[in-house]
Amino acid sequence: MTPPLGAHVSAAGGLARAIERGVALGCDALQVFVKNASQWRAKPVAGAEAEAFRAAHAASPIGPLVAHAAYLINLAAPDPEILAKSRAALADELERCARFGVPALVVHPGAHLGRGEEAGLAAVAESLDAVYAALGDCPTRTLLELTAGQGSVLGRRLADLEAIRARSGVRDRLGVCLDTCHAFAAGYPLDREPGYEEFLAEVEATVGLSAVECVHLNDSVGERGSRKDRHANLGEGRIGLGLFERLLADARLAGVPMILETPIGEDEQGHARDLAILRRLAPAGS
Repeated sequence: MTPPLGAHVSAAGGLARAIERGVALGCDALQVFVKNASQWRAKPVAGAEAEAFRAAHAASPIGPLVAHAAYLINLAAPDPEILAKSRAALADELERCARFGVPALVVHPGAHLGRGEEAGLAAVAESLDAVYAALGDCPTRTLLELTAGQGSVLGRRLADLEAIRARSGVRDRLGVCLDTCHAFAAGYPLDREPGYEEFLAEVEATVGLSAVECVHLNDSVGERGSRKDRHANLGEGRIGLGLFERLLADARLAGVPMILETPIGEDEQGHARDLAILRRLAPAGS
């Protein structure tokens, strides 16, 4: 069975329009922003907007939904003002997801900015605990994303994501999002079949396969270990198509939504082309 396939699509014109765009692309799954990703604040969610999105999703063939948090958020920020803003922004986005019926929010753990990885990982766990303590019974889960590890960004190793979950008092509300470009740029040899199997074995030994609730499918502009977070269209980067064929055929990940974040290109057809590639790579009869 092929996993649910989709893309991160624009919510311009209202979040319900994202469903229309996803349907036009032939998506089985979808990722969206629930607010402007480069701003701290946004106007409150209107009831009619939330209802329109839920109705559009229910009427569509699209299944799993995930959202991606704003890039400004740094849950390990040493600056108290930025940390407070980051926590408030994450809480706001989790609540927005709940209003829209989006069950999970992908977030980059943050950057330690010089105080060291151990202190940074502990700070992320503390922030997650504080956010969920303030939210009460908010149903939205947080998916910690594996990163390329550029600069002082945390989360380039699977063990780092597990360390955050192990330190947190809300572990049961924390899942994981894998990203093929990030993993490759962080040094995982996903361009080779033995490297892929080693990676999946490490997933199982650290966070556990059951914690993987989303996979971002991106080729990489940078070489393996470059620690550059630069996405390429499938087959046009350094990873090659073999990885994506292996992912689509892997029964261990069959139910996990797999989302494109590749460039859309000047003609805005990049996601359509990459989805067509994925369909061709999927096992026959799936």
